Amino acid sequence: MANVRERIIDALLLLPGIDRQVVDAALTFQRERNISFSEAVVQKELISEKDLVLLLVRELKIPSVDLRRFKLDPRLKEEVSERLARQYVLIPIATLGTSLTVALGDPLNVFALDDLRDLTGKKIDVVMAAPSQIREAIDRFYGAGDQGSVSELSKNIDVGDFEIITESKDEASADIDGSEQAPVIRMVNLVLKEALRQRASDVHMEPTEGNMRIRYRVDGILIDVLEIPRESQNAVLVRIKIISRMDITVTQIPQDGRFKMRMLGKEVDFRVSILPTSHGSKIVMRLLDKSNLSVGLGQLGLSDHSLKLIEEGIAKPFGMILVTGPTGSGKSTTLYSIINKLNSIDKNIITVEDPVEYLVDGLTQIEVRADIGLTFAAALRSILRQSPDIVMVGEIRDNETADIAIKASLTGQLVFSTLHTNDAAGALTRLVDMDVEPFLVASSLVLVCAQRLARKICPHCKHEIEVPPEVLARFAGSLDPKTRFYAGAGCDHCRHTGYRGRFAVTEILVMDDAVREMLLQGKSSDDIKDYARGQKTLRVLWDDALERLAQGQTTIEEVLRIVSDE
Repeated sequence: MANVRERIIDALLLLPGIDRQVVDAALTFQRERNISFSEAVVQKELISEKDLVLLLVRELKIPSVDLRRFKLDPRLKEEVSERLARQYVLIPIATLGTSLTVALGDPLNVFALDDLRDLTGKKIDVVMAAPSQIREAIDRFYGAGDQGSVSELSKNIDVGDFEIITESKDEASADIDGSEQAPVIRMVNLVLKEALRQRASDVHMEPTEGNMRIRYRVDGILIDVLEIPRESQNAVLVRIKIISRMDITVTQIPQDGRFKMRMLGKEVDFRVSILPTSHGSKIVMRLLDKSNLSVGLGQLGLSDHSLKLIEEGIAKPFGMILVTGPTGSGKSTTLYSIINKLNSIDKNIITVEDPVEYLVDGLTQIEVRADIGLTFAAALRSILRQSPDIVMVGEIRDNETADIAIKASLTGQLVFSTLHTNDAAGALTRLVDMDVEPFLVASSLVLVCAQRLARKICPHCKHEIEVPPEVLARFAGSLDPKTRFYAGAGCDHCRHTGYRGRFAVTEILVMDDAVREMLLQGKSSDDIKDYARGQKTLRVLWDDALERLAQGQTTIEEVLRIVSDE
């Protein structure tokens, strides 16, 4: 190595403006900073990085490569770990038989080549590339930040603090005991454990032309996590089918399943959906944490006004309460939290769902199976003979279900359900559009809650901001001019998004005599909304969101993302 370095020094001394004193200063700088000689001469500005690469290529007779134009094979991640690549500033670019070619930024680092040779068991061929290009390529190839190759991440996974508990005892034990010898099991366990750690609500495993992309939905937003090599795709699919109790021989039609995991003493249900696509089967897993249901309504992030109205509504002995909103707006969580609050030994509570999301002790839960004739309407007819006190219908989808649910609420049961409408008043006219008689809707409904989920500003990096006047103009008359605005700067706690956690923005319409009369007269949902808002009995989503904004809980961008100013 000394001879090689002396050759580089001799070549540098031939350049204009460089003498022995300057080179000695660079060597001293190298020792002080504990960096490579190549980095030292670049940082001391003896030579540019580009010119140094050209000099090394000429003196050492090593070929060079432009990594910006080089497409790397994802399978090479299995050859060289991200940790090793970043430590030695190198990246694998090709493998053939027993030879591995790597792009190296510092050809004087013989330790890097020795370690690589020992770890891979292969002959190492070297090409030159600029260190800055190599670092950029590492970020692209392995993923910046905490992303990385599955094999590297899975080596560090501790399988002792969680287990899959829906399989038979023998199978579960075999998985844990043999996990060190089963890379696919480690791989799947890693994805699931990391999803729990990052508070993900969904895990998306999406096959592409070159690999399988893993994304988590955190606080309602999808984020990239890692990529699984294409050759491992089928093994991962089979593993998930086995733990979800699906038929591993079926590949051409969608399948649904579920399993349960225990981690750090907490049980989490996973609802699994597998859908065939042009590149293979896409897997989406919904994480259902039952501990979220036992914290009570007060922990859902509802405003004091909304919480008071809901508690008054569920205290009624009978009637129907609807929760509306788009997919992913937290309707099921709200309903389950209400049911959990009402769940006691003296009440017979029956739910009809498609599918059953949370398995809760003390409830009689029925899963709809349309293929055998067990529809929402058929199940509802039967459970009304079971003397229920409270009935929860997962979703009102058709006239028959709506009609039976409403009649059940008029005969002494408290009925909860969901409906897909944009606002609370729209639920009234939607039921009428389903051919339910207006007088039945008016008589049965207690209240309708429309909701959205807004992201909360991360408390660890929250700071006050200035808002441009043109943005403030949009809120003229709606906010106090002295309102102070906040945002998250981004930190490790929130993955540098500025947000951590979510709360419910709600719009609650309580049925009173005037609203019932308007419904019987055939008034539109806009007329009903305008009346209720004018009487100060309805705070629409926009009003609730602005109150949270003024309290410093969220940002202007988040308010405009989830609601409109109508």
